[in-house]
Amino acid sequence: MAATVTVESLVSPLVLAATRATRPSSGMREDEREAVEACQRGEREAFDRLVERFQRDVYRLCYRYVNNHEDANDVAQEVFLKAYRAIRRFRGDSSFSTWLYRIAVNTCLNFRSARKPQTEELPEALADPRAGVAASLESDEQARRVRDAIRRLPEKQRATLILKVYHDLTHEEVARILGSTVGTVKANLFHALGNLRKLVLEAGE
Repeated sequence: MAATVTVESLVSPLVLAATRATRPSSGMREDEREAVEACQRGEREAFDRLVERFQRDVYRLCYRYVNNHEDANDVAQEVFLKAYRAIRRFRGDSSFSTWLYRIAVNTCLNFRSARKPQTEELPEALADPRAGVAASLESDEQARRVRDAIRRLPEKQRATLILKVYHDLTHEEVARILGSTVGTVKANLFHALGNLRKLVLEAGE
């Protein structure tokens, strides 16, 4: 007989990930700075290095927004195209990744506002790249409930949760990406986790 699934077992890992201490925000890495400066001088190969470094993270962020492999690829490509066109305006006031994530979030929000939400179920193989191949059906069902609940969160709460939990960013980094304050990020995260509990509980009834 399968073990009883509780709301705590579904949401607690996200709560722990959201509330644990995270690394302090460090400035732009030296290799990133060099690549950005080279790109601003017109060296296309330098931008290719930045794409190679960040394409997986940008794709993952887009995928959690649009819930569709093909759309996520298209949106991610649009993100990098926008970044390439705007790279000369990047002044290094934040890390390159923060600047890039800000473009990605705005691009995803524009995409979602222009199209109806996708109802296609996420392929289980892409739901969590860290999940082992021997994950049980029960674990898959738990993950599905959480994903469905995250999709139903208000946009700011959803963006905060995705950036803080799934991309392991600090409160300060999330605030810079979303153009808000650390206090607002913490409040959005608190409400996101509370709403997530309610939504998962409703899904299990």
